[in-house]
Amino acid sequence: MEENKNTNLEQAILEVAERLFLEKGFAMTSTTEIAKEAGCNQGLVHYYYRTKEKLFEEVFSKKAELFFSAFMNVENEELPFREKLRRVIEVHFDMLMKNPRLPFLLINEFTTNPGRVLSVKEKIKNLPESVLAKMEKELKEEIRCGRIREIELVDLMLMIISLNGGLFIAKPIMGAIMGMGEEEWERLAKRRRDENVRIILQAVEG
Repeated sequence: MEENKNTNLEQAILEVAERLFLEKGFAMTSTTEIAKEAGCNQGLVHYYYRTKEKLFEEVFSKKAELFFSAFMNVENEELPFREKLRRVIEVHFDMLMKNPRLPFLLINEFTTNPGRVLSVKEKIKNLPESVLAKMEKELKEEIRCGRIREIELVDLMLMIISLNGGLFIAKPIMGAIMGMGEEEWERLAKRRRDENVRIILQAVEG
């Protein structure tokens, strides 16, 4: 019973930290605030995670593992390349829909403290590289067979990230300037998900 209680508290701290990091960023989030919202004292936060930096690494390494594992699941499916590419775009978009503040946090952290983000990359080790290596191999084969045009993987990934991520970065601007409410935003997001798939698939056509 005590072990379950400790596990639940450890998970509660992690969930609160994730929400606060996404809402406020690393610098503006304190372990005192995390402890208060998790219903424990600050000492327990440090007991489970030692420092705020370690807690940040734990939160976002888990997020990154989930993200790249979803990509890997798509890569392991027996699908034609164009269908795999469609699924990769959709998986990335859906991840951002569930974590709309993530692009802001990553931009801020890469700008102010890139070492902190790189420490998360180190924690998940070779997962991104293995996913990208498999994608690049398939991409080159499609190009060799003339099924898609000549394109570098970095250009393809940049297209996906910028089209999908740009929508979420623009969300606060559209809310403030255009008065767009949440329901209208969700309808727009659904349209953009389909449109981004269409644009990218069309862009790689041979």
